[in-house]
Amino acid sequence: VVALGIAAGQWLNLPAYGVKLIGVIDLSLEVPLLPVLPFTDWLRLGELAFAMVMILYAESYGSISSFALKHGDRVSTNRDLLALGAANLLSGLFHGMPAGAGYSATSANEAAGAGSRLAGIVAAGVVLLIVLTVLPWIALTPEPVLAAIVIHALARGLSLQPLGRYFIWRRDRLLVICAVAAVLVLGVLDGLLLAVAISVVLMLKQMSSADIQVLGQMAGGHDFIDLQRHPDAKEIPGVLIVRPSEALFFANVERILGGALRLARHAQPPVHTVILSLEESPDLDGTSIEALEAFFLQVRAEDKLLILARLKHQAKAALSKLPAQELEQVILSGLSVDVAVQQALKPTT
Repeated sequence: VVALGIAAGQWLNLPAYGVKLIGVIDLSLEVPLLPVLPFTDWLRLGELAFAMVMILYAESYGSISSFALKHGDRVSTNRDLLALGAANLLSGLFHGMPAGAGYSATSANEAAGAGSRLAGIVAAGVVLLIVLTVLPWIALTPEPVLAAIVIHALARGLSLQPLGRYFIWRRDRLLVICAVAAVLVLGVLDGLLLAVAISVVLMLKQMSSADIQVLGQMAGGHDFIDLQRHPDAKEIPGVLIVRPSEALFFANVERILGGALRLARHAQPPVHTVILSLEESPDLDGTSIEALEAFFLQVRAEDKLLILARLKHQAKAALSKLPAQELEQVILSGLSVDVAVQQALKPTT
């Protein structure tokens, strides 16, 4: 097919009919160095590089994982990403093209019977041979011929079934639709950047809309679960146990802690201890720490004991640096909710 395409490019004057050819490829051995660019070009380069990284990662990891699963191979994510990073670093220093485990090239490689790393060495040797011998003829190859080869290579592997799963699961459907529409309308680079931005916005929306769960004891055991979903769980008299359903961060901490404070104030019968389980928050940002600091003071003003249970190491270390007077009647604990309840029910002396 390639040979026939080159012959057509040579004898049929295809450019006159609007058919584009590959054109002359100017190859030269470059000395590895960083380009000298004005600052504005570096900024633009950073934008394009971010989008390119997303494209290379998504396509490469997709082809790596799918073909590894197909052939029963083991995937080593760190190894694969290190190889891609090293290849792109060297390619960039030599002014080469971005390198990735493209789905079309992988499909064509598999269709040709590749079964080991030796296939890459053979392919590199063939490309070198072409460059040294028939490069001027390659320039006459019509671009539609290359497109047809890629489509043929992908035809066996492409399927709409993976996209259908998102509609069956009813998760990320909006993101999938927006990503496809953005790429079709804006192109691959700008469309992908918009899709990433939409993904971040949806993630922030989900985390910021987190609710606060009131926990109860399950069948007199050591497990404490959401009372709303498990009405048979029992509340501990005099103790309010609450847990945010998502990690605390700047967009949800004020609303969640405000809800916990209202529950403590209006609890019937009144409670003497509030247990806040922070198992979903491995770390805390500055806004969350400030909000918790104010929450400590508000709970103390209600003359209640506050116990922070399931506190992760990073979060506990950050809160421990608050002034000692603000930690009065506050217990920072990495232990379980059950231990915190036992501590709350100890008689005071």
